Amino acid sequence: MVFATPARMIFKHCRYGYRLLQIFWICARYDALFWLPKDKLPWIVRLAASTARLVRRRSILRKGQRLGLALQAIGPTFIKLGQTLATRADLIGTELARDLSTLQDRLPPFPTQQAKAIIEEELGAPIAVLFSSFADKPIAAASIAQVYQAVTSDERAVAVKVVRPHLAEAFAQDVGLLTWLAGLIARKDPRYSRLKLPEVMTVLKQTIAMEMDLRMEAAAASEMAENLAQDAYMYVPAVDWQRTTKNVLTLEWVDGVRIDQRATLQDMGLDTDVLLAHAAQAFFRQVFQFGFFHADLHPGNLLVMNDGRLALLDFGVTGRLDKTTRLYLADMMHGFLIGDYHKVARAHFAAGYVPADQNEPLFAQACRAIGQPLLKLPLAEVSLAQLLGQLFETTERFNMATQPHLLLLQRTMVVAEGIGRALNPAVNMWELARPLVERWLVEHKSPLYRLRGEAHNIHDHVERLRKVFADMERIVQYHVGEISKEPTP
Repeated sequence: MVFATPARMIFKHCRYGYRLLQIFWICARYDALFWLPKDKLPWIVRLAASTARLVRRRSILRKGQRLGLALQAIGPTFIKLGQTLATRADLIGTELARDLSTLQDRLPPFPTQQAKAIIEEELGAPIAVLFSSFADKPIAAASIAQVYQAVTSDERAVAVKVVRPHLAEAFAQDVGLLTWLAGLIARKDPRYSRLKLPEVMTVLKQTIAMEMDLRMEAAAASEMAENLAQDAYMYVPAVDWQRTTKNVLTLEWVDGVRIDQRATLQDMGLDTDVLLAHAAQAFFRQVFQFGFFHADLHPGNLLVMNDGRLALLDFGVTGRLDKTTRLYLADMMHGFLIGDYHKVARAHFAAGYVPADQNEPLFAQACRAIGQPLLKLPLAEVSLAQLLGQLFETTERFNMATQPHLLLLQRTMVVAEGIGRALNPAVNMWELARPLVERWLVEHKSPLYRLRGEAHNIHDHVERLRKVFADMERIVQYHVGEISKEPTP
């Protein structure tokens, strides 16, 4: 392990020494150093940890809750790390993952005058010219940016999101540190290679980079609006592209009630079961039909408007799944729901997630051990997110590699289930969407669909051949022309 490396090697060859000590100090103060192998720590780390424990905040909180508070105190990058680890029950255990899933992405706001200066610099005009009114305080402050309510100069209500100043430098340092640690762990202990820690850090780095460029969030909102345009019960706020740059995002303001405010929604005369069905259908359409989904679906990002439509907010974190992955997910989920564990196993082997040299019937048996207890539960108590966590916990014996591209989806499923239970604890949102998944599977595995796919592939191959022949013809003509220019001997 990394901590068995002598202290002089760590701090001689790594420029992250001071930051590491700072992290150990904060974790010790929150009594959150339980994850360290105490007998293998460098002496300087043991000294820092022992000193910090003298001023630690003793707490009756669970380990995961204490670690969550420590990560918040360490800074924005580690909040994102904690949210990523919440999806990795295979790495940190089910209980710790469950506690970290509640980690809140909140930080104290930076001064409004600083935010206004960023807006004016980015948009090239004074605030008074851009907006007829601009709030004195932000309505939300997270690790990446904070949001203000405003009215544009042409009297449109908008939400203005501003990236925190000097954020890129801080993220670059901490992501570099985490990437270095992940690589070192993978090299020092081959047992951790299947967890693909460097790849996980790459996903984290890409996610953070996307969130810090608000133009990418604007593009995601625009694409999501196009995808959901046919859903009469969904709404995505319009982007004000004239007031949007890398560090500033302006979106149409949406009034609504958080989807987890069940009593308020019922007072508005809205049927929460219908809202839940719409939310489940919209989520599964994003995942399976488009392969592009909102990956930060906490209740604050899903509002219910007065007319009953669901409004999606905050598109900083989105996920994409290719067709092969979507087919795997649909087969796997459907197999578990109907108790066909050989189907679940075949889906894993067909996708290449489990190596071909492993025993497929034995893997099906392991899947049965996970899924069979769920079949005896009421549907309201079935958690697909928990099922995935248990599945990942059993993968080590089958040498199943972690799939980093599924991290965002798994995290989103955990949060989505929480929303479903807030609306109606007796209804399971996955069962509501089951007909949609089954129809999608039938359609995409039908002979006609496959024939259309093959025809499309043939068309692509023909086009490539046509371009190759055209290029060859141009090359021949060029060389013939060059030869004709040569003087006759």
